[in-house]
Amino acid sequence: MKIVLVHNSYLEQGGEDVVFWQERDLLRSAGHEVIEYQRDNHEMQSYSALQRLTLITRIVWSSDSHREFSSLLREKRPDVVHVHNTFPLISPSILWACQEQKVPVVHTLHNYRLMCPGANFIRDGRPCEDCVQGNIWQSVAHGCYRDSRSQTAAVALMLSVHRARKTWTEAVDRYIVLTEFARSRFVNGGLPAEKITVKGNCVDPDPGPRSGNDLGEYALFVGRVSIEKGTPTLLNAWRKLPREMPLCVVGDGPARAELESEAAAQGLSNVKFLGRLSREEVIAAMKGARFVVFPSQLYENLPLTIIEAFACGVPVLASKLGAMSEIVVEGRTGLFFEPGNADDLARVMLSAWNQPELLRKLGKQARQEYENKYTAAVNYQQLMKIYHQVITNYSLDAGPSLCIEKLEEVS
Repeated sequence: MKIVLVHNSYLEQGGEDVVFWQERDLLRSAGHEVIEYQRDNHEMQSYSALQRLTLITRIVWSSDSHREFSSLLREKRPDVVHVHNTFPLISPSILWACQEQKVPVVHTLHNYRLMCPGANFIRDGRPCEDCVQGNIWQSVAHGCYRDSRSQTAAVALMLSVHRARKTWTEAVDRYIVLTEFARSRFVNGGLPAEKITVKGNCVDPDPGPRSGNDLGEYALFVGRVSIEKGTPTLLNAWRKLPREMPLCVVGDGPARAELESEAAAQGLSNVKFLGRLSREEVIAAMKGARFVVFPSQLYENLPLTIIEAFACGVPVLASKLGAMSEIVVEGRTGLFFEPGNADDLARVMLSAWNQPELLRKLGKQARQEYENKYTAAVNYQQLMKIYHQVITNYSLDAGPSLCIEKLEEVS
């Protein structure tokens, strides 16, 4: 099968980038021809003043992306185009290029940007879905994207234009979302339910479970150190816990310096900020942890941190909110606490810390959850099923002769 993968990379590497690379390598290792169409936000750092001024129009409709992509489609004649992210440099213009060239499109929705300029359904530290059924331009007053009214206006303009053009409903053949929770949000926002398939991400390569009955010597947070990720709540909870309970914080972010200073000022010598680590170092840290804490105050989608913990056989203590309430199963793969509630988080962590046999049981069941849902083999089977369905449906709509031709090509 010949597949074009589309992705706009971010300045800071995130989960979306990792998933793009993993699925690209997975498809290539299975023998498929994979063609990449990528842009990188680092390009903007060298933009001239004029280029920066025209960035708004590019976000809405990038003529050069449309032209380049149309040429690529004519030359390569792919069976399917799989889009991961077009924001901000590629733009949704390429979706219409696919429509014009009669190539089916699969689009993975890694965040909620189609419904929310800020992409995360959060405002002032709390879930917000005001733009889903209401006027999307209200987001500008709040500066929901990067705390900037002008930048938010650019995103709102892009969303408004493509809602009016029916890009999201007519120029995409199948959406992939990562959880049933995410599916419910997009259906509520107006995407056709029949076009949305739930397919999780994978952890590849498999790190393997930690050995034997290892329990771990510390609690672990892995992620962006920021308010919306719940790290201030985590530190507040740790003040209430015995000093013999260590906490390791892996990651960086806008709240790190302040939280690190607070921890030092309050004598929390049992809290260690380790900064960014390599994937290998993160996996090693997980295997040495008693549990992973995920205190996010976002809805999230499918955090890699959680399924990496599962792959390592480590239970997860998570805020009961959004996708986390679906991914983590209370009493089976982890435990829940009330989001943003430091007292409840401290209570759950202390209870878990003092129940080693429960944690061992949860860890083994977490590993089983990974093997059932999040391996590369499971991911590949689900992805190929989606591709074949989309190609077949698209060909049937186009006519019997094209259907036979396409089926022969991808067989």
